[in-house]
Amino acid sequence: MRAASEEISREFKTLVDSQDLDSLKHSQNLILGRLQDSNAVLSHFNDYSENCFSEVSADFTKNTRLLRSMKSDLDYIFQKLRSLKGKIVATYPDAFPDHSMIETLDQRPDLELPR
Repeated sequence: MRAASEEISREFKTLVDSQDLDSLKHSQNLILGRLQDSNAVLSHFNDYSENCFSEVSADFTKNTRLLRSMKSDLDYIFQKLRSLKGKIVATYPDAFPDHSMIETLDQRPDLELPR
């Protein structure tokens, strides 16, 4: 068995030129080096991105809460304005020429509707 495996390995060696094998090893080493460099660059970028995200995350959360609070405040203000306009129209019917004027005064877009 051992003699047969040695004979097969000798035959394989004669099939392939040693210069081709050396060239193939050299190419594989170059590719390995490039992949290791790329992996190092990507690891550095991931660390940098993680640091940036951790710095910005708190501000983003705070600003999101602020915007939601502002939206609810504006909704309340516009609700009160509509109520006041309705009372003015009820008390003084001639304050606005017609009911279409009330609709034109409130042209605030509905932000809840998808576009």
